[in-house]
Amino acid sequence: MNKNELIDAVAKRSGLSKADTSKAVDGVFEEITNSLKQGDEVRLVGFGTFSVATRAASEGRNPRTGERIQIPQTNQPKFKAGKGLKDALN
Repeated sequence: MNKNELIDAVAKRSGLSKADTSKAVDGVFEEITNSLKQGDEVRLVGFGTFSVATRAASEGRNPRTGERIQIPQTNQPKFKAGKGLKDALN
């Protein structure tokens, strides 16, 4: 399912117009992103938890030349499914 299919499905289920549903879905994604940028977790009870994991800096190699390169520390989004989602799938 892509974003447009999600918007269509939510619009049908909620009875809202596609334009209103699109604004709502975009708003949810923006707020999740903003909360993660601030370092907060986003917990949706029964669905799951979005959080930020820090990947430590490391050393790698350029596959063409074999030269050593430094890979900087990065922040990665992380999602852990909640009990309700796990139960629905099993």
